[in-house]
Amino acid sequence: MALIDNGIYVGGRRTGNPHTLSETYELLRERDGMAWIGLYRPDRDELRSVADEFALHPLSVEDALKGHQRAKLERFGDTLFIVLRPAWYLDAEETVEFGEVHLFIGPGFVVTVRHAENPDLAKVRKRLEDNPDLLALGPEAVLYTILDEVVDGYGPVVAGLENDIDEIQDQLFAGDPAVSRRIYELLREVISFQRATRPLEAMLESLQRGADKYGVDLELQRSLRDVLDHVLRVSERADSFRILLENALTVHSTLVTQQQNDEMRRLSEASLEQNEETRKLSETGLAQNEEIKKISSWAAILFAPTLIGTIYGMNFTYMPELDWPLGYPLALVAMVVGGFVLYRVFKARHWL
Repeated sequence: MALIDNGIYVGGRRTGNPHTLSETYELLRERDGMAWIGLYRPDRDELRSVADEFALHPLSVEDALKGHQRAKLERFGDTLFIVLRPAWYLDAEETVEFGEVHLFIGPGFVVTVRHAENPDLAKVRKRLEDNPDLLALGPEAVLYTILDEVVDGYGPVVAGLENDIDEIQDQLFAGDPAVSRRIYELLREVISFQRATRPLEAMLESLQRGADKYGVDLELQRSLRDVLDHVLRVSERADSFRILLENALTVHSTLVTQQQNDEMRRLSEASLEQNEETRKLSETGLAQNEEIKKISSWAAILFAPTLIGTIYGMNFTYMPELDWPLGYPLALVAMVVGGFVLYRVFKARHWL
């Protein structure tokens, strides 16, 4: 059942607790007081019944049925249609949640339509019932009290967002890689919070401008001005939060760019050091190759006479040219000539 609470008030005091909408209409006609009907996600037939009884505008009724409306105030003749976006801060999740309340305010009636569990309008009703003098001022007093309750609920949200921003600033300069996502999510919450709070300024100013025309009590007008002051402070804080978070995104982008530049610089320096090391190794390798060439060249030069000497140093009886008189000088000449030829060859190839 969408009917959460239902009361008939006369002179600021509750005089009836009807259980159905039909009974509410009958008691209201009998006692000529004020009906306060509280609905929670009503269906079309229930809201249509209320609309027919109090001559509510079809456009406002359609908005109340659909929900998901922006905060606004619209006047249809003597009836006000108001959409409020309450907000509350969830400490465990560190997020902001938003509700939606629709109000129909007219001569002798208040109809509240909630689309979320919060805010608890039973607390608002209890507050007014404990203050009959205020409640006796009529539907405008109910409107003021609900506005005051919703705006007071923004206080913990501001405190929670401020704490989150302080944490983000610590994360930002600590180099936490997850900070960019948190900044973006928090900025989105702040923008949603602005959409809920900013329209209240124009709404309250409009109510003040029409207060004299519709005979709103002077003390109630002062109370509405106090609510407006609170709204202005909340809006200013929300604006400052948005600026801080947008600056935080800029700073984070700058820090990331600086880190990338530092990393590129370190990589470049490491590459230069590696190239220098490679160059040194290449020079060392070339020097070693030169030494090997020289050693190999002299080994080859020495190998030729060694080969000849080795052959003729074998102690065999039958060897060619053993009895040849020119054999010894020719062997020496062959050794010298072979070594000289090899020397010239290696010298020409720059091995020596």
